[in-house]
Amino acid sequence: MEERRKSQRHRTLKAGNIAFNRAGSIDCRVRNLSPLGACLEVASQIGVPNDFVLVIDRDNLKQPCHVIWRMGSRLGVEFRAA
Repeated sequence: MEERRKSQRHRTLKAGNIAFNRAGSIDCRVRNLSPLGACLEVASQIGVPNDFVLVIDRDNLKQPCHVIWRMGSRLGVEFRAA
């Protein structure tokens, strides 16, 4: 498989939230992370929008994201400018 990432991601396992529409959120696990994006794992992809804010309370992170790929229970996101 060809590596297309612009920066190397680092494995991690952190709790996160996919926040959207001010009141909506979906729990997720952050499986890997880089300055440009992340791989997230969710119980179900149903209801996960293409654009949302990734919230990782442990790191005080609130990062706008755009979904680049979806496969099974995982999705790859690209971070957007705030």
